[in-house]
Amino acid sequence: MTERKPAGVSFETWIDRQIREATERGQFDNLPGSGKPLPDQGKPHDEMWWIKQKLRAEGLSYPLPGTLALRKEAEEALAAAAAARSEAEVREIVADINEKIVEGTRKALSGPPIILTPFDVEEVVRVWKARRPAEAAPAEPSPARPAPKGSLFRRRRKT
Repeated sequence: MTERKPAGVSFETWIDRQIREATERGQFDNLPGSGKPLPDQGKPHDEMWWIKQKLRAEGLSYPLPGTLALRKEAEEALAAAAAARSEAEVREIVADINEKIVEGTRKALSGPPIILTPFDVEEVVRVWKARRPAEAAPAEPSPARPAPKGSLFRRRRKT
Protein backbone atom coordinates (compact mmCIF):
# COMPACT_ATOMS: atom_id res chain seq x y z
CA MET A 1 0.00 0.00 0.00
CA THR A 2 3.00 2.30 0.04
CA GLU A 3 3.11 2.67 -3.73
CA ARG A 4 1.52 5.74 -5.22
CA LYS A 5 -1.39 5.66 -7.61
CA PRO A 6 -0.08 5.81 -11.15
CA ALA A 7 -1.15 8.74 -13.28
CA GLY A 8 -3.96 8.03 -15.70
CA VAL A 9 -5.44 5.15 -13.65
CA SER A 10 -8.70 5.81 -11.87
CA PHE A 11 -8.59 5.62 -8.12
CA GLU A 12 -11.25 2.89 -8.00
CA THR A 13 -9.40 0.68 -10.47
CA TRP A 14 -6.12 1.08 -8.58
CA ILE A 15 -7.77 0.12 -5.23
CA ASP A 16 -9.57 -2.84 -6.80
CA ARG A 17 -6.28 -4.11 -8.24
CA GLN A 18 -4.53 -3.88 -4.86
CA ILE A 19 -7.37 -5.76 -3.12
CA ARG A 20 -7.37 -8.48 -5.81
CA GLU A 21 -3.58 -8.93 -5.56
CA ALA A 22 -3.68 -9.09 -1.75
CA THR A 23 -6.48 -11.68 -1.95
CA GLU A 24 -4.43 -13.75 -4.37
CA ARG A 25 -1.44 -13.62 -2.00
CA GLY A 26 -3.74 -14.84 0.84
CA GLN A 27 -3.35 -11.76 3.02
CA PHE A 28 -7.06 -11.79 3.91
CA ASP A 29 -7.09 -15.46 4.96
CA ASN A 30 -7.62 -16.34 8.65
CA LEU A 31 -8.27 -12.80 9.83
CA PRO A 32 -9.76 -12.50 13.33
CA GLY A 33 -13.55 -12.15 13.19
CA SER A 34 -13.71 -13.68 9.73
CA GLY A 35 -17.23 -14.89 8.96
CA LYS A 36 -18.74 -13.17 12.00
CA PRO A 37 -21.31 -10.37 11.76
CA LEU A 38 -20.18 -6.84 12.46
CA PRO A 39 -20.78 -5.86 16.11
CA ASP A 40 -23.56 -3.35 16.88
CA GLN A 41 -24.99 -3.79 13.37
CA GLY A 42 -28.50 -2.32 13.12
CA LYS A 43 -28.10 -0.06 16.17
CA PRO A 44 -28.39 3.72 15.84
CA HIS A 45 -25.18 5.64 15.13
CA ASP A 46 -23.37 6.75 18.26
CA GLU A 47 -20.45 9.16 18.04
CA MET A 48 -18.94 7.69 21.21
CA TRP A 49 -19.14 4.07 19.97
CA TRP A 50 -15.40 3.48 20.13
CA ILE A 51 -15.14 4.73 23.72
CA LYS A 52 -18.04 2.51 24.82
CA GLN A 53 -16.53 -0.45 22.99
CA LYS A 54 -13.17 0.08 24.72
CA LEU A 55 -14.85 0.37 28.14
CA ARG A 56 -16.78 -2.88 27.52
CA ALA A 57 -13.60 -4.65 26.41
CA GLU A 58 -11.78 -3.46 29.54
CA GLY A 59 -14.71 -4.36 31.80
CA LEU A 60 -15.13 -0.75 32.93
CA SER A 61 -18.15 1.51 33.13
CA TYR A 62 -18.44 5.19 32.52
CA PRO A 63 -19.87 7.45 35.22
CA LEU A 64 -23.41 8.71 34.92
CA PRO A 65 -24.16 12.42 35.34
CA GLY A 66 -24.78 13.31 38.98
CA THR A 67 -28.59 13.49 38.82
CA LEU A 68 -28.91 10.18 36.96
CA ALA A 69 -26.52 8.50 39.39
CA LEU A 70 -28.65 9.77 42.29
CA ARG A 71 -31.84 8.44 40.65
CA LYS A 72 -30.20 5.05 40.13
CA GLU A 73 -28.99 5.01 43.73
CA ALA A 74 -32.51 5.87 44.94
CA GLU A 75 -33.97 2.93 42.97
CA GLU A 76 -31.33 0.61 44.38
CA ALA A 77 -32.03 1.89 47.91
CA LEU A 78 -35.75 1.13 47.57
CA ALA A 79 -34.91 -2.38 46.34
CA ALA A 80 -32.55 -2.84 49.30
CA ALA A 81 -35.23 -1.59 51.69
CA ALA A 82 -37.72 -4.09 50.26
CA ALA A 83 -35.22 -6.90 50.88
CA ALA A 84 -34.25 -5.70 54.37
CA ARG A 85 -34.52 -8.11 57.30
CA SER A 86 -35.77 -5.70 59.93
CA GLU A 87 -37.74 -2.49 60.24
CA ALA A 88 -34.69 -0.75 61.70
CA GLU A 89 -32.68 -1.68 58.62
CA VAL A 90 -35.44 -0.31 56.34
CA ARG A 91 -35.47 2.97 58.27
CA GLU A 92 -31.67 3.25 58.09
CA ILE A 93 -31.59 2.65 54.32
CA VAL A 94 -34.34 5.21 53.66
CA ALA A 95 -32.73 7.76 55.99
CA ASP A 96 -29.40 7.40 54.15
CA ILE A 97 -30.90 7.88 50.70
CA ASN A 98 -33.08 10.77 51.90
CA GLU A 99 -29.95 12.50 53.17
CA LYS A 100 -28.29 12.06 49.76
CA ILE A 101 -31.40 13.35 47.95
CA VAL A 102 -31.53 16.47 50.13
CA GLU A 103 -27.81 17.04 49.58
CA GLY A 104 -28.27 16.52 45.82
CA THR A 105 -31.01 19.14 45.62
CA ARG A 106 -28.81 21.65 47.46
CA LYS A 107 -25.88 21.18 45.08
CA ALA A 108 -25.87 21.83 41.37
CA LEU A 109 -25.39 18.30 40.06
CA SER A 110 -24.58 17.66 36.42
CA GLY A 111 -27.19 16.11 34.17
CA PRO A 112 -30.90 16.57 33.66
CA PRO A 113 -32.92 18.34 36.36
CA ILE A 114 -33.34 16.35 39.56
CA ILE A 115 -36.96 15.38 40.16
CA LEU A 116 -36.46 13.35 43.34
CA THR A 117 -37.99 14.20 46.68
CA PRO A 118 -37.11 12.45 49.92
CA PHE A 119 -39.04 9.24 50.53
CA ASP A 120 -41.70 9.00 53.24
CA VAL A 121 -40.07 6.66 55.75
CA GLU A 122 -43.38 5.52 57.25
CA GLU A 123 -44.81 4.73 53.79
CA VAL A 124 -41.73 2.65 52.86
CA VAL A 125 -41.97 0.79 56.19
CA ARG A 126 -45.69 0.18 55.63
CA VAL A 127 -45.01 -1.28 52.16
CA TRP A 128 -42.16 -3.38 53.60
CA LYS A 129 -44.46 -4.79 56.28
CA ALA A 130 -47.17 -5.57 53.72
CA ARG A 131 -44.69 -7.52 51.57
CA ARG A 132 -43.25 -9.55 54.42
CA PRO A 133 -43.94 -13.27 54.24
CA ALA A 134 -46.75 -14.69 56.34
CA GLU A 135 -44.23 -16.65 58.40
CA ALA A 136 -43.12 -13.46 60.12
CA ALA A 137 -46.57 -13.12 61.72
CA PRO A 138 -47.06 -15.08 64.96
CA ALA A 139 -48.72 -18.42 64.29
CA GLU A 140 -51.96 -19.16 66.13
CA PRO A 141 -53.01 -22.69 67.07
CA SER A 142 -55.63 -24.22 64.81
CA PRO A 143 -59.12 -24.36 66.34
CA ALA A 144 -59.61 -28.01 65.31
CA ARG A 145 -56.86 -29.22 67.63
CA PRO A 146 -56.46 -27.61 71.05
CA ALA A 147 -53.01 -26.61 72.19
CA PRO A 148 -51.42 -29.21 74.48
CA LYS A 149 -51.25 -28.36 78.18
CA GLY A 150 -48.09 -28.96 80.14
CA SER A 151 -44.78 -30.25 78.93
CA LEU A 152 -44.28 -33.38 76.88
CA PHE A 153 -42.67 -35.16 79.84
CA ARG A 154 -45.69 -34.55 82.12
CA ARG A 155 -48.06 -35.86 79.49
CA ARG A 156 -46.01 -39.05 79.17
CA ARG A 157 -46.03 -39.72 82.91
CA LYS A 158 -49.81 -39.45 83.06
CA THR A 159 -50.36 -42.25 80.55
